[in-house]
Amino acid sequence: MDLIYTIAITLATLGVLVAIHEFGHFWVARRCGVKVLRFSIGFGKSIYSWHDRRGTEYSIAAIPLGGYVKMLDEREGEVPTDELDQAFNRKPVLQRIAVVAAGPLANFALAIVAYWFLFMAGETGYAPIIGTVEEESAADVAGLERGQEILAVDGEETPTWQALSFSLLDRIGDTGTIRFTVKYPDSDITYDSEVEVQRWLSEQEEPDLFGGLGISLYTPEVAPVISEVVADSPAERAGLQPGDEIVAADGIEMSRWMDWVDYVRERPEQAIEVELRRDGQLETAVIVPEAVTEPDGEEVGRVGIAVAMPEMPEHMLREFNRGPLESMGAAVARTGDLVGFTLSSIKKMLQGLISPKNLSGPITIAKVASASAKSGLESYIGFLALLSVSLGVLNLLPIPVLDGGHLLYYTVELLTGRPVPEKIQALGFQVGLLLILGIMALALFNDFARL
Repeated sequence: MDLIYTIAITLATLGVLVAIHEFGHFWVARRCGVKVLRFSIGFGKSIYSWHDRRGTEYSIAAIPLGGYVKMLDEREGEVPTDELDQAFNRKPVLQRIAVVAAGPLANFALAIVAYWFLFMAGETGYAPIIGTVEEESAADVAGLERGQEILAVDGEETPTWQALSFSLLDRIGDTGTIRFTVKYPDSDITYDSEVEVQRWLSEQEEPDLFGGLGISLYTPEVAPVISEVVADSPAERAGLQPGDEIVAADGIEMSRWMDWVDYVRERPEQAIEVELRRDGQLETAVIVPEAVTEPDGEEVGRVGIAVAMPEMPEHMLREFNRGPLESMGAAVARTGDLVGFTLSSIKKMLQGLISPKNLSGPITIAKVASASAKSGLESYIGFLALLSVSLGVLNLLPIPVLDGGHLLYYTVELLTGRPVPEKIQALGFQVGLLLILGIMALALFNDFARL
């Protein structure tokens, strides 16, 4: 059932993004007087189709990995004389630019609307307060201390964990200083600390933003109290139950949940004698963690239990309630930030400052789409907005085959007064196709490597 759910959510997500993108092309083409022959969601054989009064065919095709808008064009077939004025290639270059750019712009518009709804509903998060600082780490050398609240990074406010993570993501691969503005509890006096970095986290496949600085953010101590036991897991076979508190393992006290997690991870397929407190009484059990291989090849132990998480302190909660206009401004700003971040990440990847292993394909998208949908509507809408921005930016890259490649050709035509020669366009198409296929192959390889 999980697989069916994941496939359904993924297809729905891609369907929405593709439909919005292609509708941008379609809507502007109609406004420019271009005759649209077909509006298709998916490629290949049509599963279901219908026509409107202008003769446009709307189609849902068998391969749901994209879509297209087919317009009347002399380069793709003979055009009746009485319809030449409706052919795309006969339109002024500025109109052709508008039609091509409308797809990516529609994706940005979708992101703005999505964030507007989220901000209108209210935004919440937790203050980024430093929980621990590793000795002799970059953060320790810079003078960051436990209990300080991180107010800003490089002058950009970071009122929540999410905002802090986004600011640090933008610094991956950089060399220089990261400036933190912090304050102590119950004080309004702020301090600046600078952390020196050298190609920061550039080699990490899954960068640990906080660990890379040598800090962790504060969370309440998690007691080793079981909240859930996975069916047919080592824990269930050993007789562990929800509500049990793990007191000791092989005679070693387990006062924190992470003590237990670390102990189990280090002992795959090794028997552990566990002391439990159940209904006020001490009991013992023997559990043998199953061996699990992680993406980096390390074999670790796992027993199949979840912990009862404590609530965050109320004073750490940050709430943002905005009106319609303020929400729209924040939505535009958030979308703009994501566009800039995406372009910066592509640039750093080309410079070798970010590992190409971070490139993700459809399998990763499917997993994240499913996980975000399970986390709730707000989480899913946020993911949809992020993916829509990524799709818009990628389509604007000046690579023939993509919208950005067509825009490059039309811009050259606008500046020189004549179109790019067909031979050059054909060569560019071949090179662009090879480049896109190569990127897709790398993304799929990374996806399978993570499984």
